[in-house]
Amino acid sequence: MDPYNKGSFAVQERVGVRDLAAHVARSIGTGIRPVAAAFLELQPMLVLGAADADGQVWSSLLTGTPGFVRATGPHTISVAAALPDGTPDGTAVGTIALDPRTRRRMRLNGLARPSARGFTVEAEQVFSNCPKYLQKRELYAPDTTTPPGTPHHGTALSPDQERFVRAADTFFIATVAPDGADASHRGGHPGFVRVDSPTELSWRDYPGNAMFLTLGNLETDDRAGLLFLDWHTGTTVRLTGRAHTTYGPDGVRTTRFRIERTVETPSASPLRWSHPEYSPANPLDS
Repeated sequence: MDPYNKGSFAVQERVGVRDLAAHVARSIGTGIRPVAAAFLELQPMLVLGAADADGQVWSSLLTGTPGFVRATGPHTISVAAALPDGTPDGTAVGTIALDPRTRRRMRLNGLARPSARGFTVEAEQVFSNCPKYLQKRELYAPDTTTPPGTPHHGTALSPDQERFVRAADTFFIATVAPDGADASHRGGHPGFVRVDSPTELSWRDYPGNAMFLTLGNLETDDRAGLLFLDWHTGTTVRLTGRAHTTYGPDGVRTTRFRIERTVETPSASPLRWSHPEYSPANPLDS
């Protein structure tokens, strides 16, 4: 079974990387190898992307003591956390385990179902990514004394949230398609995400692995969810809305995102990370 959908094929053809994408496709499987299982068990966080019961797509951060995510078989992971509010039973989800300490990341997409421990994901796609655009960070002791704050909901960015986004060097993006969901990462120097208005963001799509899973999904379904994280305080800003990508004659791709809803949660994560060592792959003209 080909791991790409028609949207990914369309973008690969447009960019001229169809042969390269076919080669990279060999790295996408349905099984969780022992090295991947060992990586998962070391991770204190997992990002999950999915559509809620209203059809809006969100990217959510889950955290726990290492081992809270673990492989329970060659095609299944168990997560000791609750599914994000509004995520239906049996829904397609995309997950990404990203380790800033080692600049490694692993993506696993499949179907999620509640379990006694939290939830499980039956894997349909499992693969690792290159370390491009991953900022290196050290993990400090978690803050176990500050509980998550009350979520603040809105329909546009506040001035403080605009500054939050402009200062980001990393965010996560969730997308969906008829054949499933995907969660991915974007990184660059602070300022690589532009705030064009309180309801509009944009960023350049930097060269990656030629799969074009995110942009491919957006070709057929423009719903998307973004997650921005303050690595020092654990505060998250989650956005849901619509996205599309424009392709310039000079080969520059730009993704534009229109915000429909915002959720800011102070101290959403207990994890505390160091200042970043920026990826050498980050373009200097972010």
